[in-house]
Amino acid sequence: MPKLISSGEVPVDVDFYGLYLQDWDDSQVPVPFPKEWEAGPFVHARPGRLDFTSGGHTHTAALTVEVWDSEPPTPSGVWEESALTEITSASGQLEVGGVAGGPMPDPIYLSDQARTWTVRVCSAGRAEVAEKARHGVVQGVERYVFQFWPRT
Repeated sequence: MPKLISSGEVPVDVDFYGLYLQDWDDSQVPVPFPKEWEAGPFVHARPGRLDFTSGGHTHTAALTVEVWDSEPPTPSGVWEESALTEITSASGQLEVGGVAGGPMPDPIYLSDQARTWTVRVCSAGRAEVAEKARHGVVQGVERYVFQFWPRT
């Protein structure tokens, strides 16, 4: 049975319809963000980096980050988008941020060691934030759940 190692909430400032995760040690990322960024599919995986296209231009999204010891069940709820991908983190920590606003001040801690992680990401509130973000900066409308577990 999968065991939850850690869980936390992280707000992230989204701009230009995008946000990203990449290794905290950007010297380990061959193409660091925002190089080659463009809005597109829900998730675009690159070595050491994951790019996400958001439903809204400028807003603060709510991220729930879960670290598991093995593959967990899919989070309950109704999701507008979901994807399964991988990321390698040499530092054991990830940077998260928006396109122009850059990284949030604190890293997302995964582990004390370098590892490749399987990542399930689910997102809701995308249609609602697309509408509301046209009229101002909104907070917590678009939600993401990131579930990480070691690749076997």
